[in-house]
Amino acid sequence: MVRVALIDYGAGNVRSLKNALISLGLDVDEILSPEEISTAHVLLFPGVGSFGNCMEVLKAKGFVEPLRAYVRADRPFLGICLGMQTLFEGSDESPGAEGLGLLPGRVGRFNIDKSLAVPQIGWNGISPQQESPLFNGLQSGDALYFVHSFRVPPSAELTPWTLCLSRYGETYVSGVSRGRVSAVQFHPEKSGAIGLRMLKAFISDALGSPPPPQAPSMTGTFSTEYCKRVVACLDVRANDQGDLVVTKGDQYDVRERGGGKGSVRNLGKPVALARRYYEEGADEITFLNITGFRECPLSDLPMLQVLREASSCIFVPLTVGGGIKDMVDQRGVKYSALQVADAYFRAGADKISIGSDAVDAARHWIETGKTTGSTSIEQISFVYGKQAVVVSLDPRRVWVADEAAADGHALADQRGHEARGPNGETLCWYECTVHGGRKGSGLDVVQVSRAVERLGCGELLVNCIDKDGQNNGFELPLLQMLRETVGIPVIASSGAGNATHFSELFAACSVEAALAASIFHRHQVTITEVKRHLAEHDVPVRRAAAAVIATSGQSRLLGVSPARAFTLAALAAAALVVAVRCRAQ
Repeated sequence: MVRVALIDYGAGNVRSLKNALISLGLDVDEILSPEEISTAHVLLFPGVGSFGNCMEVLKAKGFVEPLRAYVRADRPFLGICLGMQTLFEGSDESPGAEGLGLLPGRVGRFNIDKSLAVPQIGWNGISPQQESPLFNGLQSGDALYFVHSFRVPPSAELTPWTLCLSRYGETYVSGVSRGRVSAVQFHPEKSGAIGLRMLKAFISDALGSPPPPQAPSMTGTFSTEYCKRVVACLDVRANDQGDLVVTKGDQYDVRERGGGKGSVRNLGKPVALARRYYEEGADEITFLNITGFRECPLSDLPMLQVLREASSCIFVPLTVGGGIKDMVDQRGVKYSALQVADAYFRAGADKISIGSDAVDAARHWIETGKTTGSTSIEQISFVYGKQAVVVSLDPRRVWVADEAAADGHALADQRGHEARGPNGETLCWYECTVHGGRKGSGLDVVQVSRAVERLGCGELLVNCIDKDGQNNGFELPLLQMLRETVGIPVIASSGAGNATHFSELFAACSVEAALAASIFHRHQVTITEVKRHLAEHDVPVRRAAAAVIATSGQSRLLGVSPARAFTLAALAAAALVVAVRCRAQ
């Protein structure tokens, strides 16, 4: 069995990369000491979080000099995301921190206009600048998963190293390579079958066994542009028998209606449904643990197991939310929000979603104008980076007769839309609720959004209570208001009833992603159909490409993909049998 080594410096979802390598039939050793770096035959360095924190940890562990020596010796190395950025002299993210200094130049923040959100979170294309086994089979329409706020600018000094470029408001270096050393800004382990194919090609080349010939790489041309995301959401909770099931509420009521207390609506098992959505082409999958937490989520072993099993066979980003806050369990043991988040990351999550606790943190910032460093948002974003922190907002309409009655809250005008107040009002503000929509906060969604962005949130997930379970379209005035308010990505949620609602959303609002749940669970429409519809309406979307087939001993990649993104012919031709073995929950 082929063995590869993986640097785990204590931050980020190392499990995702480890699972991807295992799916390719590899044994993975985690580097725990400096000596193990020098003895590694093939070394991978995945990194997320802040540049400065990463370098501090590398120094504390004694990894800096062995890592420099390994790369300078031109030994097989692949850096991923922050693992690429640390190769440079430094980063504007952490002005006082020195990088490894192996490549010329500094990493800078995106220098783009406010029409694009930062961080860049989502799927984008690359333009290969040199031939590489990594790009064998790359086709028009292929996209890779990026999540970052800082980028490497092109330069004459860096040209000999430049492997590929990408565009997000500006052109930046998204990959470097020379000899047997490579590093990429994107996450191959989260880029579906295309990313797995790249990992396999890197390992094969490092071991001197080139991969099978495939279509020539697209040197000098871009595979695709930045794509809008389609996200599948699974609300997970224990039913009355104690089993974890996927459910869905009607304005947050998850019980079947009828006489007495109805049973929890059961729409399937979490891992089985998540696997199905991955195969249909979901760009991300979100698990929201809506169980009422009487104990710390660290005691919620079934949910942690769901994440472990999902991440072993699903190679797109996984977000998890529920109970991420400072807690004291029934034994009196205290847990910080960071400890809870760390357990989720270690189980396979790529991002965590914070709900009511974020509203409380926002209130403190609004009242004092000060950050404390102690809120769940600040704790987690400091260690894992703001791109790993999603704040889930549950706003509801509050109708008013006129601006004076709004008491200073940001107003939305519903003229041009169907919603009306009980007395025919067309003006409303959106109150953020807490505790699963059961309690109002008195704060409007604009106030909270600005506050959590200031505290370190990297993305907003916006669930309009008035639209939940209604299947009559997204709350467009709310979503455009927020997108114009904040500089971070916005995910639209609640209201999708058909594929047309997605294209209407992206035509009316500049949000980055759209999320749905029940229409996918109930087979009203598939993710494939939604993305085909979006492509037909000129909305850039990622296409699903090759599949991974697992065998008892190892996995092999099928280099089969449609020629172009989501045309009717391509979707019909993509009728491969996808068999990813994954024990369903």
